[in-house]
Amino acid sequence: MAINKLPLNTAGSQFITLIVTMMLALVYGDAFANSLATQPKTQPNIVLIFADDMGYGDIQAYNPESKIATPNLNKMAEEGVSFSDAHSSSAVCTPSRYSLLTGRYAWRTHLKRGVLRGHSPALIESDRTTIASMLKSQGYKTLAVGKWHLGIGYAETDYWSQLTRGPNSVGFDYFYGIPASLDMEPYVFIENESLATPLTGKIVEASQFRRSDGEGFWRKGLIGDGFDHQSVLPTLTQKALEQIQLASKSADNKPFFLYYALPAPHTPWLPSKASQGKSGAGHYGDFVMDVDNLVGQINAELDHLGIAENTIVIYSSDNGAHWTETDKQKYQHYANGKLRGQKADIHEGGHRVPLIINWPNKFVAGKVSSSLVVLNDLLATVASITGANVEELASVDSVDFSSELVSEQATDYDRGAVIHHSHRGMFAIRKGDWKLVEGQGSGGFTRVKPDGQAMQLYNLKEDPAETTNLFEKHPEIAKQLLAELEKIRSRSY
Repeated sequence: MAINKLPLNTAGSQFITLIVTMMLALVYGDAFANSLATQPKTQPNIVLIFADDMGYGDIQAYNPESKIATPNLNKMAEEGVSFSDAHSSSAVCTPSRYSLLTGRYAWRTHLKRGVLRGHSPALIESDRTTIASMLKSQGYKTLAVGKWHLGIGYAETDYWSQLTRGPNSVGFDYFYGIPASLDMEPYVFIENESLATPLTGKIVEASQFRRSDGEGFWRKGLIGDGFDHQSVLPTLTQKALEQIQLASKSADNKPFFLYYALPAPHTPWLPSKASQGKSGAGHYGDFVMDVDNLVGQINAELDHLGIAENTIVIYSSDNGAHWTETDKQKYQHYANGKLRGQKADIHEGGHRVPLIINWPNKFVAGKVSSSLVVLNDLLATVASITGANVEELASVDSVDFSSELVSEQATDYDRGAVIHHSHRGMFAIRKGDWKLVEGQGSGGFTRVKPDGQAMQLYNLKEDPAETTNLFEKHPEIAKQLLAELEKIRSRSY
């Protein structure tokens, strides 16, 4: 099993016991601390905020030269653990979301390239363990708000009938959101397995625009009564806040898990009136400011309800920013830092993402971890923290990194190799400082002129921008990495 560390049925209790014992021993002495540590523990609430197409270079805590004000995300980084070498499993949205929720690489499914559409059948297998189903078995109330983009129903499903095999079928007690990206029809709100915005056959024409209040496009297709693209993000944020309020005041006193999957800052870039013109990176930067603001709203609500101290808040993104060389030159803003490539690409700009995790007085404040992690690992890590039985999890592409959250110093944590995957299905493997790309070009949106070498090999410690291909210079390293890629890829699970 790649899910490792403590045995799953005891991992969470030992994890929390260790934290409590260490803290209380400093103040009251070992005997008192050990006594308290044996008492029943309250499971933490968990809020996972998952941005759409946001680069780690947008956040000032990651990139001091960012042209976008991100005070709320900066505060999260100051008060929690931020990871400088975190990656989505794919450089595009659907597969990275599958991996986040299941802990399994999406290229192991039938989806070998690209993404799903709003009418696509469900990608998550009906018997697959997810973060939601795992936490539900631990007594959690499980809530999802926002962009799903993992398929709803079967191929014959239409949006006038009951929707099946969506979020409710994979462990979520409640869902409110949109079926796919904000530029993909049908444009509707879904609540659980029904439409919250009825369809009457109305069609919205494709829109390609550059105007004062936004930029981008959406495709022609069905639109629900009252659905307005501009109001989607604030509507979803309000729904997320309402669900936090309801869960915190519930008579059953259950801990809750909220998965808030944002539709932003994916195109169309539709910033609020309050943010328009406020960043130094155009409509995209203004939209990122809205994302930062909603992070602040959620954390403020947790404080207001008095539950922040017992809530883990996680922030990340499904892939890198859709930010071209033209955008960089125009705004002198580097949404993906100084890394090569953008969303969809196999290069670092396509899949290196922000990852910030807070739990007040439990996780280390202000730590920057350089450990290599992939978002698949959140399943095993959350399982460890909450004491789930890891041996019962179906995932094998997820590794527990909880030690990085509680250790002040650098640890010997090493999750092993990570597999990267691009929009067009190109593979790469990362292990330690070395990265091998199985092929030439970007595998995504960026056009790259081949250099004549069969593959690409980079030393990311010395060359994080992937400027120098060392494939022919270090054939022995390339051979070792290719063999490990084949070994991992050939596993059948």
